Order: sequence, then structure tokens, then C-alpha cells
Amino acid sequence: RLFYEPVTTPCGHTFCLKCLERCLDHNPKCPLCKEGLSECLALRKYCKTVLMEELIARYLPEELTERRKIYEEEIAELSNLNKNVPIFVCTMAYPTVPCPLHIFEPCYRLMIRRCMETGTKQFGMCISDPVKGFADYGCILEIRNVEFFADGRSVVDSIGKRRFKVIQHSQRDGYNTADIEYIEDQKVQGQEYAALLGLHDSVYDQAYMWFNSLKQALKSRILSHFGPMPAKDPDPQANPNGPAWCWWVLAVLPLENRAQLPFLAMKSLKDRLNGIRRVLT
Repeated sequence: RLFYEPVTTPCGHTFCLKCLERCLDHNPKCPLCKEGLSECLALRKYCKTVLMEELIARYLPEELTERRKIYEEEIAELSNLNKNVPIFVCTMAYPTVPCPLHIFEPCYRLMIRRCMETGTKQFGMCISDPVKGFADYGCILEIRNVEFFADGRSVVDSIGKRRFKVIQHSQRDGYNTADIEYIEDQKVQGQEYAALLGLHDSVYDQAYMWFNSLKQALKSRILSHFGPMPAKDPDPQANPNGPAWCWWVLAVLPLENRAQLPFLAMKSLKDRLNGIRRVLT
């Protein structure tokens, strides 16, 4: 392919920006002379080679137009949050709940960088599955901040946004992807809604008492990681994912991932509340 967004390393070698970044995902050295490029990784600042860009634009305008078209098509495809959504296979994630991540594997370095470049800043989180590779249900995470280190690792501050069901499992450039559909709670009305309000208030109070009964050291660790327990919602059906406090409680309860997964898939707030009640009892 023609050079696109050419950059020159401190050691004097020129590469496409995206090609160089992918090489550095695997080894923090120049692909040609093997000089260390840790400073480039830490700063994440690459200066485009203006002379190279001008020469390409002047003498290879048609090839440059075609190359730019290919790049824009790739970005558009990567921006789709329904098809081929990048999937991080790691832990349980929930709507509204923070999910800090330590990124060190090359495939996930690439995945996170693409999420930032496309502007979506979003990817799916699923737990592993011994047969399919990852579970059929997960949560979309939105990146709030990324802190890079000189060796290429990074710490990602993300938060849960929406739940989804996996329609098709697949892969792209070493990381998992999926075609997904988003899921929401089914609303109820009339007497069912009145009963739901009573159940909601009752389970909230039960969860609040449970949390306050924990030892202070454990409470402090939970608060530092997940923040305080969200307030009770005046209308528990206002959010398509249900009350934020439900997800907070599920995140801090000492349950295995396999026991938590059904709660993520539930479309009935009543069933989710009853499930939390059974765990707390």
C-alpha cells in the first residue's frame, strides 16, 4: 500500500502511522534498525513527515485518493456499534458501573487505539465461554480516559453503558468481535407497576442494610473501586437498563461471573430484583 500519514522515527526511518503503531504493539523498537522507541510510546506524539506527504500528493494524486478512500472505509466499518463490535473478553461489566482495565496484550492495544481513533470510544465486554470463546451477553463500555506507559501498556478508565446480546461471534486482527443487538427492560403498568415500586423499595432497603453491615475495611475497598451506592430511583423504569443501584449491588456482591451473567440478560426488572433479594437473604 501507498504511504498514508507517513511519520519518521527519531532513528530516521519512515512508516505509515498505523503500521508503526501496530509494530510497536508487539515490540517497542524500530521495525528496521531495532532502536528503542519507548519515548514515542509514552508520549503518543508522532510528527507527520510533511515532505513525504507533499511528494505523494504531487506525484501520486490518484493513488493517494484511492488510499484515503480505503482508510475512510475502514474507519466507517470500525465505527459501527452493531456489526463487528470489538469485544474485550475478561470480566463482568454492568451499566453505570466503572470498569478500570490494564491493557498489555498487543491485540487489545490495537482494539483500544481503534476505539479512540474512530471516536466511538466504546467496545463490548464479555466473560469467557469454553465453547464459543465469549458469552452470549455483555455490556458496552465507554472509555473515559486512557493513560499510556513507556512500555506500551495502558490503563483504561471505562464505564458501563448498555447491555447487549451476541448474534454472531467473530474475530478481527487478533481480537474478538461480534454482531450484537441491544437489550432493554420491558416496562409494566397499572397494578404491576405499583407492585414493582414496592418490591424496588424493599430490595433497595435490604441491599443498603447489607452493605452497611460489612466490615469497615471491606466497605472502604468497595467505595474506592466502585464509588458510593447510587440513590434509589423515583421511577425504577426511567432507565432502559433499570436502576443504577441494582447494577452497583450486583458488581459488589461476592458472586461468580457465571452466577452474575443471567442478571445481565434479564429483561424483567421484577425478576432482577427478586434475584438480588434471594442472594441477599
